[in-house]
Amino acid sequence: MRIVVVVQARMGSTRLPGKVLKPLADRPLLQRMLERVRAAQTPSEVVVATTTDPSDDAVEAIARAADVRCFRGHPTDLLDRHYRAGLAFAADVVVKIPSDCPLIDPAVIDRVIGHYVAHAGSADFVSNLQPGTYPDGNDVEVMPLGVLEAAWLEATEDHEREHTTPFIWERPGRFRIQHVPWETGLDYSTTHRWTIDYPEDYQFLSAVYDALWTEERPIFSLQDVLTLLDVRPDIAAMNACHAGKAWYRV
Repeated sequence: MRIVVVVQARMGSTRLPGKVLKPLADRPLLQRMLERVRAAQTPSEVVVATTTDPSDDAVEAIARAADVRCFRGHPTDLLDRHYRAGLAFAADVVVKIPSDCPLIDPAVIDRVIGHYVAHAGSADFVSNLQPGTYPDGNDVEVMPLGVLEAAWLEATEDHEREHTTPFIWERPGRFRIQHVPWETGLDYSTTHRWTIDYPEDYQFLSAVYDALWTEERPIFSLQDVLTLLDVRPDIAAMNACHAGKAWYRV
């Protein structure tokens, strides 16, 4: 089972252009995120899927600096780009992780992929998002290439093409969909925002990295962040005004 983790990234973010280049611990945000994704223990290849726009040469350069291969495809049809990246890297299983999750915990990646591997005969789509329970920004979606291909062939709605997987998870009668909840039993998905779309999100992420990242221990955990926020509520307050915002909740 060849697992390919696809991180889609581009310079032309609608809400916060160039966010993948913003520095965290003296490196671009995307590079720090790729370091965390590559720290997962599940055997896989991590690739960046960006666009053919010349502005995204910078994204390819970041991927190269992180020792990650890059696929370049359609600027706005992310479903097409994601599927073709899976094909290009001979995936049996494709994992979708968005590029705006620079605090993603490698253990969460392993847990969601591990659930898929353990239930591959009875699951067409496994995620920790539908519904979400983890702090927002630990997004992992797993599907066999054939299921992604079905979406690629049949999806016609704009949001299905833009967001890659809605065609699948909006059809529970057709696809066998399984969910991986946070093992704590808690739901922080709308109260703890660890993703980036707004300047306040970057302020939050930068403060977390300033507090926790060290060369000796660059991969801090989800629990490390929660512990920090318990003792530094001022950091948690930095982007609290955007808590609960997500395109799929609009």
